[in-house]
Amino acid sequence: MTEGKLYYNIGEVAEMLGVNTSLLRFWESEFPQLRPAKNKKGTRSYTRQDIELLRRIHHLTKDCGLTLEGARQQLRNDKTPDKKLQLIDTLTELKNFLVSMKQSL
Repeated sequence: MTEGKLYYNIGEVAEMLGVNTSLLRFWESEFPQLRPAKNKKGTRSYTRQDIELLRRIHHLTKDCGLTLEGARQQLRNDKTPDKKLQLIDTLTELKNFLVSMKQSL
């Protein structure tokens, strides 16, 4: 993630996670704690905290294979950051950096 940026649009977040924007909107309807700010036009603005929550949802549903209800329950029960998720995040950032380096060669 860009360090100086405070808000990200839905397209940027979808690209970070490798998912469709429609999935992010669906998760927003399924997880009450996910409420990105919206402007008058309805454009979503995601904070770093929103993105962290989305990464956790993605990890729980895609990597761990939990159902939406299982992921909701896990999020309610576990308030501490997942070290495995942080490692996945770091590796994803490294991969993106290496891909961009390869493309610039």
